[in-house]
Amino acid sequence: MEMRKGKQLFFTVILALSVILLVGCGKQASAAKSNTITIGSQGSDLNIWEHIAKSPQAKELGLTIKTKEITDGAQLNNATSQGQVDVNAFQSWSYYEAYNKQNPNGKLSALGTTYLEPLGIYSKKYKNINEIPDGTTVAIANNPANTSRDLLLLQKAGLITLKKNFNALGDTKDITANPKNLKFKEIDDTTGPRVLNDVPVVLISNTVALESGLHVLTDSIYHEKIDLSTKDNVNILATAAKNKNNASYKKLVKLYHNKTIQKYINKKYYGTKIEVNKPLTYFEK
Repeated sequence: MEMRKGKQLFFTVILALSVILLVGCGKQASAAKSNTITIGSQGSDLNIWEHIAKSPQAKELGLTIKTKEITDGAQLNNATSQGQVDVNAFQSWSYYEAYNKQNPNGKLSALGTTYLEPLGIYSKKYKNINEIPDGTTVAIANNPANTSRDLLLLQKAGLITLKKNFNALGDTKDITANPKNLKFKEIDDTTGPRVLNDVPVVLISNTVALESGLHVLTDSIYHEKIDLSTKDNVNILATAAKNKNNASYKKLVKLYHNKTIQKYINKKYYGTKIEVNKPLTYFEK
């Protein structure tokens, strides 16, 4: 009888220890999951963060990073606002501002700056901006932030003039002078390189250009430079507004600007992702 009781006690202790171990493992797994930062991205930015996630520099900062690809910008911002993605890395300041204006109940907050990827004006027909004749058709992006960015570059190139209070939601209706009588064709900005075969002048973001073998610094006939006129086109890391003070998320900005990481990015993308390490007050100038 005592032997039977001893066995029962033994099995009870084993069962209790098993439960404790299972609960402990569950808590550890939950903690590991909560400490993992999911970064949503697309294109070359996704590739960069896949590299950063595996880097010793991320480990040194105590960051565990998982990447998630979402190719539509609006969907990616929505996923970030709703918490399906912790931080996103794909958008310019102007795109971010346009999104926040259009989504007042799901606003994002910027964590820090990353780079300027110059927007370029491309043509297979003309080698210089001055060669563009009257009545030429120009293909521009059909989404608000990129439409306004395209038009600002055309103004910088001396092809058009925009109204003084032109902003991130501006479009072709805000053109006040068009001396060459340019015609505008709005396109999905991811199709720019293909459209280049049919339209004489096309504005193409460098992310899209690189994927098609185009190099903005050598293949475009005109492109953006880093100055205050292009500050709204600097890319940022963004998160849901409630996470704006998250210390781990802020470490991602420091991680991106690590010298070893930057050396990799410059070599991989031929210097076309120009580092911009500025405080967020830079956008207030």
